[in-house]
Amino acid sequence: MLEQTWRWFGPADPVSLNDVRQAGATGIVTALHHIKNGEVWPLAEVLNRKTMIEATGLTWSVVESIPVHESIKTRTGDFRLHIENYKESIVNLAQAGIDTVCYNFMPVLDWTRTDLDFPMVDGSTGLRFDATEFAAFELFILQRPGAEYLYTDEQKQRARRQLDAMTDAQVKRLTRTIIAGLPGSEESYTVEQFRDALATYADVGDQELRQNLYAFLREIVPVAESAGVRLAIHPDDPPYPILGLPRVVSTEADARALLAAVDSPANGLCFCTGSYGVRPDNDLVGMVERLAPSIHFIHLRSTQREPDGSFYEANHLEGDVPMVGVMRALLAENKRRVSEASSPGDGYLRMPFRPDHGHRMLDDLQSTKKINPGYTAIGRLRGLAELRGLMLGLTSA
Repeated sequence: MLEQTWRWFGPADPVSLNDVRQAGATGIVTALHHIKNGEVWPLAEVLNRKTMIEATGLTWSVVESIPVHESIKTRTGDFRLHIENYKESIVNLAQAGIDTVCYNFMPVLDWTRTDLDFPMVDGSTGLRFDATEFAAFELFILQRPGAEYLYTDEQKQRARRQLDAMTDAQVKRLTRTIIAGLPGSEESYTVEQFRDALATYADVGDQELRQNLYAFLREIVPVAESAGVRLAIHPDDPPYPILGLPRVVSTEADARALLAAVDSPANGLCFCTGSYGVRPDNDLVGMVERLAPSIHFIHLRSTQREPDGSFYEANHLEGDVPMVGVMRALLAENKRRVSEASSPGDGYLRMPFRPDHGHRMLDDLQSTKKINPGYTAIGRLRGLAELRGLMLGLTSA
């Protein structure tokens, strides 16, 4: 069933489990962020987190994420050890009754933005990726070798003007926003460390990263299938190459190739409307309709594209994402699963979704209030309420 869930970053999250319950969600999407990347998630730690969630009347619905160690993406160093640790973590989650694991295969950085408090017309703020600011960072702050060949003269001139207009504090904030790690990211870098991390991909292009991803899946999917766990890969964010790094989960063709690489019911997708929606060539409604049986987890958010490749997080029912059509297609898939289920307890019925990247608004705008950018309580509460209303309207029509 379409299960209403909420991302929670653990005990340190300023949004409590009781807050989540009041928002109307029934499932929690979380991870053991305190465990270092590449290490095994011990069963005792998994059970401890599950007990904490269930004590408030909620369910640990989805793991987001077990981070994929960088050595696995480059197939260097201790990558085999880290793959074995990943397998063991999946088995431990299964033993605790947790059956859905979201992950991503983005090199070096997880999701990327340039502004965490972009002002909206209604007075709220949201997340934004500004293409010119990003070019200014890459060309003149990071000074990444070879970056100059990826931009036109006009783009480089705009980036230069952008940098010249910024104060030292603005430059530091831009740098920190890009490389210091956003909520859910598991890595944080200094500028020097960031350059070194990028250098590890000098010999890893599009084809190499795809093959490394498929090799990883050939190792872990059989373990997941045997354990009754469904894997859901999150698309690239943004869904196009940045910093000279390859991107391999950005389009429907990418998703199809990944599913074909390891044909298993355990090998599936996290369908993020905001990530896929940044590309105008992605037909979101058609993708849901065609890929529906392989969608194990859903992120519902909307983005507003701009002509130069910039975008910002729009309200959930606004922006470029055709949310009505997407929800209609998801409801149709939900109906199909119910009709074909072998029993009411069939795990395949589950279609957990969560509102994603809400605006900072109302009381959350107070400068003294601690928030995770994109994961404020009130902005996501609005998003979940809108999505629930949309579901009700479509099922009642």
